[in-house]
Amino acid sequence: MIRHGVHDIVDDILVGRAPGVRLNSRGREQARRLAECLGRKRIDLIQSSPQTRAQETIEPIAQRLGMPIEVSPEIDELDMGEWTGRSFAALNQDPRWSQWNSMRGTARPPNGESMSELQMRAVSHLARISSSMPKGHVALCSHAEVIRAIALYALKLPLDDFHRVDIAPATISTLAIERDGFEITALNQPVAS
Repeated sequence: MIRHGVHDIVDDILVGRAPGVRLNSRGREQARRLAECLGRKRIDLIQSSPQTRAQETIEPIAQRLGMPIEVSPEIDELDMGEWTGRSFAALNQDPRWSQWNSMRGTARPPNGESMSELQMRAVSHLARISSSMPKGHVALCSHAEVIRAIALYALKLPLDDFHRVDIAPATISTLAIERDGFEITALNQPVAS
């Protein structure tokens, strides 16, 4: 599981599913370095979130391996509803934002998706892939909340513990899926700075 590289508003604006957010020059360099690392690995399937920044991050890997990218809505960014595109400074003034950040297991962004809904769609998707490709190696490019939700599931931690799992841009988290469940084998591994 790869988190996309950086873009110009990564720490200022809650991007969510806002269209057209592209990697900046540093993010493109991160994508190149990810391709150098993962281009030497066995990969049987490449998938990306529908978001441009995720597709731009995984494109160099796909090119290096000569493989197509499947776009998968199941690993799309969390739908942040009305908060999409708002600055973090403005969100810090909203009491619902505080509730969201203390109760991820039960809170929901206004007109958005809950973290448990995100976790269910992403984990179910990975289970389907594992069932159809039990020995497969899959590279997925997604977003911090998606990878975090999967990691919390694998670690058997509640969603309210989201702050215990950091997923930085352009990092790799590795998951093994066996009959008896999900196991995190690497989390938030930096490849590119």
